[in-house]
Amino acid sequence: MSRAPEQTQDPLRWCLALALVFWLAMLPFLTVATEPYFDEVHYLPAARELLTLGEFTNREHPLVGKELMALGMALFGDNPWGWRLLPTIFGAVALFASMRALWFASQSRFATLAYGILLATGFHLFIHARIAMLDVFYLAFLSVAAWQFAAAIRQPEQGRWRLALTGIALGLAMGAKWNALIIATLPGLAFLIARALAGRRRLFLSRRGAPVPGITLAEAALWLGLVPLLVYAASFAPAWFFAVNPIGEGLVFHHRFMLALQTQVLNSHPYQSTWEDWVLNARSIWYLYEPVDGVQRGIMLIGNPLTMLLGLGGLAWCLWHGLFARNWAALAVVVIYAVTLGFWVVAAKPVQFYYHYSLPAMALIAALALACDALWQAGWRKTALVPVVGSALVFAGFYPILSAAPLPAPDSFTLWTWIDGWV
Repeated sequence: MSRAPEQTQDPLRWCLALALVFWLAMLPFLTVATEPYFDEVHYLPAARELLTLGEFTNREHPLVGKELMALGMALFGDNPWGWRLLPTIFGAVALFASMRALWFASQSRFATLAYGILLATGFHLFIHARIAMLDVFYLAFLSVAAWQFAAAIRQPEQGRWRLALTGIALGLAMGAKWNALIIATLPGLAFLIARALAGRRRLFLSRRGAPVPGITLAEAALWLGLVPLLVYAASFAPAWFFAVNPIGEGLVFHHRFMLALQTQVLNSHPYQSTWEDWVLNARSIWYLYEPVDGVQRGIMLIGNPLTMLLGLGGLAWCLWHGLFARNWAALAVVVIYAVTLGFWVVAAKPVQFYYHYSLPAMALIAALALACDALWQAGWRKTALVPVVGSALVFAGFYPILSAAPLPAPDSFTLWTWIDGWV
């Protein structure tokens, strides 16, 4: 009798360990800035108003992220711990869920763990998980949605409840920040395309065929279409009860107002950039650079200089193997990158910033992890480890300027500003 094929062991414990180490690495210097910095000045006052249902402010953004900030302040106090501890937890969740998504998509231990290290040391997630902004919340919910959707495809016997969780996470992601809107449509579209290509005669009611056997297209539309919209709408519930500026006109009117605020022509900003700058990692944003408690400190947002460029090669590899070798995980990564970056190429928002690249950067790093995995499987193991180890080393070198650690002098920023666009 022939032996059964070996099953790759799930690296669940390693994923948990990496997420824990990442969370612990975020804690040093988390609260040294005792006053709000960068965009915290917009979101924290709005979260305070949620606690008292006073005035509805910061109305151009949905509420989930600010509701979670309010929860953090209710649990830990209106202080730096209350502002920033919950974002660190969501950052760890985003890392863990992203690894689980790639595991279920690729079934590769190396790709999964390499992705965890590359993402943790890729700068974007680390910085946004240490500040009271909306980004880490929508990134975490999207990562959970990707995890559950990939798991539903891999384990169709669990498909129903995993698709339900996917829909809930998508609704919360949209409710955290509108950046999630474009990608929130992808699971439903992927289900529709896969089921149509399966050639079923009863397209909407057949339970057979990819991507999740046992689930009809009609039911998938419920979990991936209606549920996200209901969850998103429900997230606005507190907005009806503000003492000042409630949304008494209704959600449709309020969303027209939000869209008008989002697309209004703003004055130019010294930190604004374009998508070409993002792809080349050519423009930084200084979230903080000033004396704090008598010591110079700084937080500079850029992508990891090594992996942001190597990732472009990983994308090319994924595109080739996705199209011609039917590597569906690789193709999915390319689609996510193209859609999330392409949105900003055509978006009507006149002033854009590098933090809008955080979601495409997660897909970029996933592409690099899959390309490294191909090298690992081909026997080029030392070569496959170079980007992973190199990313960790670069992260360690930049850690002081990512974490608000004490710097020796006011001009210490010159150690890390390698190009003019980073100054």
